[in-house]
Amino acid sequence: MAKSNLGQDPDSTAAVAVLKRAVELDAESRYQQALVCYQEGIDMLLQVLKGTKDASKRCAFRQKISDYMDRAENIKKYLDQEKEDGKYHKQIKIEENATGFSYETLFKEYLHETVTEVWLYNFLRFCEMLIKKPCKVRTIHLLTSTDEGLGNAQQSSGLEEIKQSLRSHGVLLEVNYSSSIHDREIRLGRFSLGYCDLDLRPCHETTVDIFHNKHTKKL
Repeated sequence: MAKSNLGQDPDSTAAVAVLKRAVELDAESRYQQALVCYQEGIDMLLQVLKGTKDASKRCAFRQKISDYMDRAENIKKYLDQEKEDGKYHKQIKIEENATGFSYETLFKEYLHETVTEVWLYNFLRFCEMLIKKPCKVRTIHLLTSTDEGLGNAQQSSGLEEIKQSLRSHGVLLEVNYSSSIHDREIRLGRFSLGYCDLDLRPCHETTVDIFHNKHTKKL
């Protein structure tokens, strides 16, 4: 896509920066992130267009918006087809001490009315989020490691409590254990930012992989 030449006012400059990032992500085949940036940049340009009086600038804005909308629509169609074919894979890389990566931030775009089953690898706030969302999840599969020593009894007791709580919401919890999973956690004081709002909680460096299948497959 051609480089933008949309003026130097702050709002326009911000929109150009976001759209430039969209084009970069697009070129790297990071289509999901590119789509988000295209959509955000288009919204910003539409706001700039509303406040623009000059006819030639308005024409330029409209053409750019049209071009970016066409590309965003093509990416959306491609991603929808990938999901339909069961090939969709999104990878999110989280840097050490990064913030803004709560469960809701990571997964909310996938929790719509068609979701009925979830496989996951680590836990409780994720369950709380699922219960509040419009998806119709009826089964949650948890794959986790076994705590050692006295922690094993506490783990079993805690998971049983969660099972009972989920059952009251009409959700079945199935638990399986693996010796190859390594749990990672950040301990925070009660009065530290991020104790309640996970978007503010510093993260360990990690990678989140999200796969989309049309039909849930048993492992």
